[in-house]
Amino acid sequence: MASIKSMIRREASRGTGRPTLAEVAKLAGVSQITASRALRNVPTVDPENVAKVKDAAKALGYVPNPAARTLASARSQSVVVLVPALANQLFIETLEAIHAVLHPRGFEILIGNFHYSKEEEEELIRNYLSFQPCGMLLTGFDRTEASLRLLEATGVPRVHMMELSRTEDVHSVGFSQEDAGAVVARHLLSKGRRRLAYVAAQLDARVVQRGEGFKRALAEAGVLDRAVEIKVADPSSVELGGELFQALLNDHPDIDGIFFCNDDLAHGALFEAQRRGVPVPERITFVGFNDLPMSAHTVPRLTSIRTPRAEVGEHAARLLLQLIGGSETARKSIDLGFELMVRESG
Repeated sequence: MASIKSMIRREASRGTGRPTLAEVAKLAGVSQITASRALRNVPTVDPENVAKVKDAAKALGYVPNPAARTLASARSQSVVVLVPALANQLFIETLEAIHAVLHPRGFEILIGNFHYSKEEEEELIRNYLSFQPCGMLLTGFDRTEASLRLLEATGVPRVHMMELSRTEDVHSVGFSQEDAGAVVARHLLSKGRRRLAYVAAQLDARVVQRGEGFKRALAEAGVLDRAVEIKVADPSSVELGGELFQALLNDHPDIDGIFFCNDDLAHGALFEAQRRGVPVPERITFVGFNDLPMSAHTVPRLTSIRTPRAEVGEHAARLLLQLIGGSETARKSIDLGFELMVRESG
């Protein structure tokens, strides 16, 4: 591993900072011609050599350039934006804001949806970097080691969205997911609720962080031992929210306050509560997350954490423009905060 890192450092000193085909060939123990053919999936190349070349390329973070006649240092006017879901209102609003900032300035926006899969995101990063984008907007920080190597090796300016970085040289725009979870816990406790539950699906890094903040506040109040946590890896949906609420009541009928990791689950639980004749908030208090437009119109109206989806997209895009232009940034981490919208559900 030390030899690979030293090879990357030597290559970076040569100007572009990008690993070359020669480095890949050397690490794989083949000629540059063989390495090139292996990466292009030419069928006459020995499968064993193909495997060696692709392993070497992955280890070095090498990205082939399909525009072979373009200078290695050249970049397009494309900005890559990677989000975990396009069916989610949260990311649609963010993408619209990004488009409003970048499109008038002549940038082409390449959108990738990785479906909450780090492996899918890695493939998208690998493919999109081959187009030599001038910048990238990424969701969060949780990704594969190979993705991290690719991003570091190419040196493309990037801004992370929805979370805040604790590293000085990393640019991010978002808010503290943990603090938001803690605010919900304190709100439920202020309502006199003591038998609390956290209900979560999808289980991406931000959902986990909300739960950690929620539990931290409960521990500070001395009631964590009475709390219940239901977490499933299934994609979040209204239907799943109803199912999880039903299971929660069956196993823990004394629960009197629930924090749902997003509004979709909370909406489904509200519908199920109405079917079962469970009064909200008299019997159980509900709090959601993201404050989707429908949450102000449910029966009862849903208390939820309002997140700055559009603002995140706008600020992230403007910050990226500064990085692309080589300007100094006043702040590397921009905390846009959040707001607890207290309504009828609790």
